[in-house]
Parts: sequence; C-alpha cells; structure tokens
Amino acid sequence: MRDYIARKSLWFAGLLLVLSIAQTTSEAADWPQFLGPNRSGISAETGLLDKWPEDGPKVVWRAEGGVGMSGLAIAGGRVVTLIQGNGNQSLVVHDAKTGKRLQSVDIAPTYRNGMGNGPRATPAISGETAYVFTGEGVLAAVSIKAGKLLWKQDLVKQTGGKAAEYGMASSPLIVGDLVVVTVGGRGATVVACDKKTGKIAWKGGSESCGYSSPTLLEVGGKSQIVAHTGSATLGFDPKTGRSLWRYPFTTDYNCNISTPLAYKGNVFISSAENHGSALLSLKPKGTAFSVDEVWTSFGRQSSLRSEWQTPILLDGKLFGLDNVGSAGPVTHLNCVDIKTGKRLWQQLRFGKSNLIAADGKLFFSTMKGELVVVNVNAEKFDELGRMKVIGTTRQAPALSNGYLYLRDDAEIVCIDVRKR
Repeated sequence: MRDYIARKSLWFAGLLLVLSIAQTTSEAADWPQFLGPNRSGISAETGLLDKWPEDGPKVVWRAEGGVGMSGLAIAGGRVVTLIQGNGNQSLVVHDAKTGKRLQSVDIAPTYRNGMGNGPRATPAISGETAYVFTGEGVLAAVSIKAGKLLWKQDLVKQTGGKAAEYGMASSPLIVGDLVVVTVGGRGATVVACDKKTGKIAWKGGSESCGYSSPTLLEVGGKSQIVAHTGSATLGFDPKTGRSLWRYPFTTDYNCNISTPLAYKGNVFISSAENHGSALLSLKPKGTAFSVDEVWTSFGRQSSLRSEWQTPILLDGKLFGLDNVGSAGPVTHLNCVDIKTGKRLWQQLRFGKSNLIAADGKLFFSTMKGELVVVNVNAEKFDELGRMKVIGTTRQAPALSNGYLYLRDDAEIVCIDVRKR
C-alpha cells in the first residue's frame, strides 16, 4: 500500500511539473504588450524558419481590421488591437488561431490627425484585462472575455495637459498593480493609475510627453521606470513616482519616439531628426542618481538615429533603423557596437520599417507592406527573404507560438513562421 501511495505521489508530482512547464511555455510564447514580453522587441521563441520557402511563409488567415497605428498584443490565444471605424476608437479581440472577431468595445470617439487618423498606442494585456490609450489621451481598461469597458480616464484633461501634436502614442506599461503612461500634463509627464479603478496613484515630471512608451529597466542597480519624453529622458521610482534622474534630450518637434533599452546597468536612448544616440551611466547620489555619458553619437554623422523604431539589442550589438535628415525618406539598417557606439555595418537604403527579433532572426514589417527576414549577423547584412503581405504600415510585427501577426489600416494578417 505504501509503495502504491508513493507511486501515485510521484505520478502526481510529475503531472504538476508537466503542467507547470506547459504553463510557463505558453506564457513565454505570449506577446502581451508593445515590444513583447520584456518591452525589448525580443522573443525567446525558437524553432522558427531558417530558410526561405519557395512560395514564402504561409499566410494562415486575414481578418478585417480598421484605421490606426496601434500594434498587436497577444495572450491566452487572443489578438487585441485598437482600431478606428464607425465613429469610434475601439478595442477589437480576435481568435489567434482563426482570426475570428470575438469582441469589439468602443472606447472613445473618432480621432483625427494630419499625420494619420486613429489610435497610436498598443494595448497591454494583464490577465483577462486589456489596457488601452487613445489618440487624444484616454486611458481605459477592458474585459477581454466579456467585451466590457471597466473604466476610463481622460488623463490629458485631468492633468491639465495638451495632446501631443501628432497624437498620444504612449503604449501602457503594467508594473505590479499600476498601469503607466506618458501624458505630459502639469507635473504629470508620466502618470501611474491603479489597474482596478483607474484612479491616479502618482504622477511626476515637467516635460512634454513626446511619443515614446515608458519601460521598466534594471539600471543603476535599481528597478526604474524610464521614460524618453519630448525633451528629456527621466527615471522614476515605480512605486512612488519619485524623480530619480533627468538627462536633457531635445529634438525638433519633440520627436523622441523609440523606447529606452538597458545594457549592463546603463541606459541606451536614440532619436532621429538628425539627433542620434547615447549610452548613459547612472551613479547613486543620495536618494537619486547622477548621469554620465559612456558615449554619445550625435548629428549628421551619428552611428544610429532611430525614428519611430526601437532598435534590437542582441549580444552587445544594436540592430536599428537609421533615419537620414529631418523625418526624411531615406532609412538605412545599421549594426552598432553598444559598448563603443561604433557602426559595424550598414545596409544602405533598407527602407522605413519596424522590427522585432527571435531565434537568431530579425523580422521586419516595411512601410511597403513587406515581411522581411534577416539573419542576426554582427559581421554583415544577411537577408533570408521577403514578400509583400499587407498595405502601408508602421507597426512592428508581433510573434506568438510560431505565428507572426501584422496589421495595416484595413486588415490583420497571421503568418506561419515555424520551421518546416
């Protein structure tokens, strides 16, 4: 009898281990927010295509979408994004396997802007709730399963701010029980709200909002919310919103857009408009930090001028889109050594596009609507293949369970990028 009980106990323990591994694998394969699981544009997925199929990767499904620049978030087998149509900005939910629309929830009226209509920010998924930020600055929480608006707050109005010239573009960041966005109100460059109620928990900063999304980084020996705002990069205590440091970073039109990255405790930032990049070192100074420049690369000869694309950082190498001129049409693809800021190689006139990375590959969505796959290679440009998929887009791809998701102003597309 004891042997039987022992065997059953071992069997049960094994089952729990298998279920735990399965759950971990499933969660690891989600793309629950802007720039993926760690807001770095990098997925831990493997087993993806290593050679270009003769007929290109298989398109699994296409679904009707809508106008907007919001990216795609995927979790629990559901794809969510913000679209504009029928007089509203709405959260739509699609089945990740079939593309079937499951929910559509109106958040705010139509948003119009000369630089493109519709919402800009990508939803963030936490459990069964999606957090969204509209083009004019309304933060809202939506039950994905029930298709129900839980709460919404017009943060720009509440903080006495003014919507950014080209629209509010901060993708919500979930930090514990808080949802964080860049707003640019009075004393409220960055605002953190309670996830359950939407009430403001803290606010801080006195900069214009810019167009970047805040991120949680382990830098300077401390976990910090880092925000690349319209005129400076700022560090905040995640729980209290206390200001930790400030680094001036002024560009034309407040066009700081890419998301900061962490490298060995340092902070990397980059902007276009003929500006450039910097790697910053943070040193404790009382209850705050002093900021030193490890290196800078500014001006027309900069090694990297990121426009609206966040570079990918892999093994100490930055792979990023380098925009020439003031919002000019020419964009190169550069590989840069983050330790020194020196350019290692450059693919001239690669074209305006956005990118993520997984399994030793860079996946690009170009403004021409192409999917381009490039092998990660610090020595040379090494393209695997490309194909036309959708219309004009600025959104980066999203990756979940071997499937790549793209969208434009008309549809959402799912592509199988698993190794055949």
